[in-house]
Amino acid sequence: MSSSLEALKDITTGTITTMLLKKGIRRSWMAGAMPLGFSGKRVVGKAFTLRFVPVREDLATPESWSKPISTRSAIEAMPEDCVVVADAMGVTGAGIFGDILCMRMVKRGVSALITDGVMRDKHGVLATGLPVWCQGVAAPASVNQLTFVGWNEPIACGGCAIFPDDVIVADDDGVVVIPAALVDFVASEGAEHELLESWLVQEVEKGAQLPGLYPPNEENKKRYEAWKKNR
Repeated sequence: MSSSLEALKDITTGTITTMLLKKGIRRSWMAGAMPLGFSGKRVVGKAFTLRFVPVREDLATPESWSKPISTRSAIEAMPEDCVVVADAMGVTGAGIFGDILCMRMVKRGVSALITDGVMRDKHGVLATGLPVWCQGVAAPASVNQLTFVGWNEPIACGGCAIFPDDVIVADDDGVVVIPAALVDFVASEGAEHELLESWLVQEVEKGAQLPGLYPPNEENKKRYEAWKKNR
């Protein structure tokens, strides 16, 4: 994992959205994708994308699970340490994956699964240990409402455009996508922003007033720089 990706492990999704805003990127947080049954984890990795389209009854059948273009085949193409991002179009009435497929992802070394849809077999999925961000759970299988059509191509997820190898960061506040060209900038600027905020929290704990502190005026910028040198 690159140094920038390692640095992102210590940067919150909230900070990342602020850094991306500096570059004009407003759609970076995936609506609907939240942690399933856990908290306190942060995952960083390159996106491996999956795409579903609306159900086509002649194609979305249990028999389709054995076809070359299938979720099963896609899982076998997933590289180690990737973050799988599945475009389920926000459909909440059919679960895109269950425990068996999630366990295979774990065996493939996948870091996490992100979707704007839902899962099935919640108890079994949680038992696999695969971190999942989604909208919830549903009992019906994906073919009830969705047709799987491909992988590792540009997709939409939670209102964001996701391209293969974009960097994904996910934590308790949800999931953000960082365009590949901005990863180094976000990692560097984000680390500095996190340090500044740690100082701001200390100042507020001491009773400091917010005007002039957050954001800092010139006097407080100097105090912050002095704190950095002496910490």
